[in-house]
Amino acid sequence: MYLRVVRFTDVDPDHLESRMEARSGEDGPPAGVRAKEIKVMHDPDQRTAVVLQFFETAEDMQDSEGALEGMDPSETPGTRASVDRGEIKFEREA
Repeated sequence: MYLRVVRFTDVDPDHLESRMEARSGEDGPPAGVRAKEIKVMHDPDQRTAVVLQFFETAEDMQDSEGALEGMDPSETPGTRASVDRGEIKFEREA
């Protein structure tokens, strides 16, 4: 399993809420994105958000990169501050 982690700053809570509502009616990730799962964490006090995008393979993550990097900024939670990519090496559930 592979993970792409995107951190956003300057996140307006109302804008984030409208983006989540718009996405809630969709059956899967945005076009061109081969993620198996997407999670969003929001810290309203710091006005930040972290988006976790899970991929089955490195190829799926790489193939999705163009669509993710090309997203219109109005479609994102805020200002993209960083992007990290890698293979999940350890996982444990309680």
